[in-house]
Amino acid sequence: MTTVTLRIVLLLSVLQRLAQGVPDAVAAKHQAAQLREQYDFVILGGGTAGLTVADRLSEAKLTRPSAETVLVIEYGDIEYGRGFFDPPQVEHAPGFPGASRWTFNSLPSPHVANQTAKVVVGKVVGGSSCVNGQFFDRGSRHDFDAWDVATGVEQFDRGEHRWNWEGIFPYFKKELGIPIRQECAGGDKAGLCWVPTSQHPTTSRRSHSGLGHYADVNATRDNYDLLVRHQAVRVLYQDDQVQGGRPPLVEVRSLSDGRLFNVTARLKVIISAGALHTPSILHRSGFGPAEVLQKAGISTVVDLPGVGANLQDHSASIIQSNYTKPLDLSPLPSDMYDPAVIADATAGFAETPARGPYTLAMRNSAIYIPLANMSADFESIIATIKQQLAKPPSDNAAQYLPPDISTSRAMMAGYQHQLALLLELHSNPSAPSLEVPFGGGTSLSTVNLHPFSRGSVRLNATHPLEQPVLDYRGGSNPLDVAVSAAHLRYLRRVLSTPTLRARGAVEVAPGADVATTEQLAEYARRSVHLSLHHPCCTAAMLPREMGGVVGKDLKVHGAHGLRVVDMSVALLLPSSHTSSSAYAIGEKAADIIIQEWT
Repeated sequence: MTTVTLRIVLLLSVLQRLAQGVPDAVAAKHQAAQLREQYDFVILGGGTAGLTVADRLSEAKLTRPSAETVLVIEYGDIEYGRGFFDPPQVEHAPGFPGASRWTFNSLPSPHVANQTAKVVVGKVVGGSSCVNGQFFDRGSRHDFDAWDVATGVEQFDRGEHRWNWEGIFPYFKKELGIPIRQECAGGDKAGLCWVPTSQHPTTSRRSHSGLGHYADVNATRDNYDLLVRHQAVRVLYQDDQVQGGRPPLVEVRSLSDGRLFNVTARLKVIISAGALHTPSILHRSGFGPAEVLQKAGISTVVDLPGVGANLQDHSASIIQSNYTKPLDLSPLPSDMYDPAVIADATAGFAETPARGPYTLAMRNSAIYIPLANMSADFESIIATIKQQLAKPPSDNAAQYLPPDISTSRAMMAGYQHQLALLLELHSNPSAPSLEVPFGGGTSLSTVNLHPFSRGSVRLNATHPLEQPVLDYRGGSNPLDVAVSAAHLRYLRRVLSTPTLRARGAVEVAPGADVATTEQLAEYARRSVHLSLHHPCCTAAMLPREMGGVVGKDLKVHGAHGLRVVDMSVALLLPSSHTSSSAYAIGEKAADIIIQEWT
C-alpha cells in the first residue's frame, strides 16, 4: 500500500467516524484537568488561520530540541465538515445539515432601505472552512500591494515583514503546494477565471483546516493539544506588565458548567477567533475604544479605537432572467430530482475516487472585471472618490465612520488612507471591482469586491459573553451604491451577448423599465445582499496613529506577548472569497513567529 493510498484510507476512516457522530474520532481535550500546567503558545480559536498557525508552531523546534507545546482553545467541537452538495442534497438550502455555525443578523442599514446583513461563520473545529461554499480563489496582486503600501509612518514602513503580493504569495503556494503559473491564482485577476474548490482530490469531501491542520497531524504530535467546547473570555495582564514581562494569562470558560479558569502561556498568546469574535475577546480584555469599553463597564487597558471598527464584507445585487429557448443538454440540474439519477450519483460519491454530480462544490468559474473597463460609469465614480479625498478628514471621513469613533483623529486618518488606496484600485485597469460567479441557473450576482462603507463589531454591553452586535452600515458611503449600479449596467451586457440571445434570455429583474443610473441605484439599495459571509478587517494592520490594531508583525499595539492572526488583520477586503487568504495569513504568521524565536 502506497503512502498516498494509506493517507486516503485513514482520511476516509476519520470522515466515516465523524459522519457517524463519533466525537472522539480525533483526540481532543474536554476539561481543564486534562491540560498541562502551562503552554508555550496558546491560540484562541481553532478556525482556518488558528489551526494553520498551530500546526506550523507545533512542528517547529524554536528554543529547545523538543518542539514547543501548543494549545488551541475552541468554542465548538470536532464535527464532520459536510460539503456544499454532499448527498442526498439536491439543491443548496440555507438550513441544510452541516457543521455547526453562528448566524448573525446585523442592525438595519438606513442607507439601503433598512436592510440587514445575515452572516454565517463556523462554530466548529476548522471554523468557516467547515461551512463555506468551498470557492478557493485568491485575490489580485493589487489587493495585497495595497495592504503594504507606504503609510508615511516611518517606523511602520521600515518593518521587515512585507504584506504585499511578493510577501504573501509564497504562503498561498505553501498551503496548496502548486507550481507558479500565469493564471488567476498567480495575482493577475481580470477576465474569466477557473476557480479551484476546497475538496480532497480523491474523495471529493470538503477539505478544511480541521482535517489538514489538526486531524492529519495530531496523531504524531504529543505537544499539540486542542480544548473544545470552551470559550476564550479574555486575556489578563498581571502587575501592569502589558508593555513588558510575561505574556498575558488567558481566562477560559467551560461551556458545560460555566466554570472559569486561567491558562498560562510561556511565549505568546495568539487571538484567532475571526473577524467577528476576535474584537469581542479584545474588548473584554480592555483593548478597544475607551467609550465603548466604558459603556460595558470594562477598564481600558489600551485605547485602540480600531478594535471592532473597519468592518468590511462583500455585497451583491442580482440580475434575474428567464430563457425562452433552454439548453438541449443532458444531464441538466433538474435531472437531479430523478430518483434513479440520485441513487447513481450517491453511489458514485461513495466510490474511490469519487465520481458524478455530487463531486461539485458550489461553482468553479467566475468573471472578474475592473471598474476601469466599465466606461459608462468609470469617470464619474473616480471623480467622486477624488472629491471625497479633497475634503479635510473631519468633513469627509468622519461622516462615513461609526458614530462612536467618528471624532477619532486616528480613525479619520486611517479611513482617508484607505480611500486613497481604493482610488488606486478602482483606477487600475488590471484590478477587478466586480465578481460574477457562474453556477448555472437564471441569476447573475454582481459582487462588489472593494466596498467603501465601513461597519463595526461591538461588544454586547449587557451580555458581554454572548454574541457581539454587528452594524454593517451598508451604503453609508454612497459610492457603494454608485459602484453597484455600474456593475448592474455592465452585467446587462452579458444578457445581450450572442450566446444568451440564442437562448432567448429575457431580463426579469430589475427589468427593462429600470434604465437610468438613478433607477439602477435605487434597485441596488433595495435589493442588495449586504453579506456574502466574508467579514474582515476589524483589527486592521495599520499604525496606531491611523487607527490600526496590529503591526506588520501582527503584535497588538501597546501589548506584550499578544498577537492577532486571522482575517481581522486585513486592511482591505481582497477581491476573493476569504478562505485562501486566511490560510495564507496563518502560514505567514507562523513564519514570523518562528523567525522571531529562532
